[in-house]
Amino acid sequence: MQVIDADTVHQTLNFPTLISELREAFSKPAGMPQRQVFSLDEGSSHSDAFAVLPSWNDKTIAIKAFTYFPDNPAKSSELESLYSKIMIFDRKTGVPQALVDGTSVTYWRTAAISALGADFLARRDASKLLVFGTGRLASFMALAHASIRPISEISIWGRDPNKAQSIVEAVSLARPDIKVTVCDDVEKSVKAADIISCATGSPTPLFNGDWVQAGTHTDFVGNHNHDKRECDTGLILKSSVYVDSKINVFAEAGELLIPVAEGVYSIDSVVGELAQLCKNQVSGRKNEQEITLFKTVGTALADLVGAQLVYSQLQADH
Repeated sequence: MQVIDADTVHQTLNFPTLISELREAFSKPAGMPQRQVFSLDEGSSHSDAFAVLPSWNDKTIAIKAFTYFPDNPAKSSELESLYSKIMIFDRKTGVPQALVDGTSVTYWRTAAISALGADFLARRDASKLLVFGTGRLASFMALAHASIRPISEISIWGRDPNKAQSIVEAVSLARPDIKVTVCDDVEKSVKAADIISCATGSPTPLFNGDWVQAGTHTDFVGNHNHDKRECDTGLILKSSVYVDSKINVFAEAGELLIPVAEGVYSIDSVVGELAQLCKNQVSGRKNEQEITLFKTVGTALADLVGAQLVYSQLQADH
């Protein structure tokens, strides 16, 4: 069984191939039970946790496991708050194939899923991208969206301007053909954007939904809590809403669950999930004026695809 580290994942994956593989995988039958997240300290609202995410398709069986210890960075600068591994098995024989670094795959697949959603939902001529967030995922989000639309301008917003500038420099290095700047006026940037992609830890809405203009596509990946959200109720109500996985989003995402609790929204209003888009069971963007919204919390099938793609490409290289 092969052990594949983070550096190898980063060296092997690219967005056009990964997005194509995800599109194909989500268009075909697959098994994906609801993921299980176990609190290791039931008495704490900020507890250590362990999670398992199983999935399978006609090629591969995968199990992603991760630990979340939020106090780790305070204990030591060498400790991360999250560690993740993905183990894949051959679907035909059950033989273990590889143990893949899950943290790096998660960055790639999270951004690629958002871009795949945008490929169905963003206007074809979308050229201005606004990214909220300066964490490790931010540059992946920017580059993924820029791989599926003719993006000519990217604006990066963060609470720390120095971190935002670091993301600007990283994205500019990878895509010197794109104008990348720090966002210093949220209202102006939201109103100008064709695509808004949010990957933050914010517990409250990042901007006023009234600022979002007709024809804009918005994307939210940062929140996994039922009582927190990156966008406000107003944006949900004026958008055509799509999700990556109904079973997970409807259990976790405050972006939808808070408007439901307020009595102003029904989850039945969600147009569809990613697999339905990939299977042409629901339509994507209907016209140039529609505001679309894609909420993701992550799926085990996307982890499977990312890990399997790394493994298969390494096998092909040998």
